[in-house]
Amino acid sequence: MAVPKKKTSKSKRDKRRATWRHKAAIEAQKALSLGKSVLSGRSTFVYPTAEEEEEEES
Repeated sequence: MAVPKKKTSKSKRDKRRATWRHKAAIEAQKALSLGKSVLSGRSTFVYPTAEEEEEEES
């Protein structure tokens, strides 16, 4: 059974988790911003809906 040779320090673990959480927070902010712009009607970019895709294929 494979095991790590050395224990990862708490500081390295915490840095890795902080980086992951920071990336998640940035993506959440982007999603919220896009949602707000779509609801306000100011958005220039919107993911295509299924209806729009069917019209383009026809």
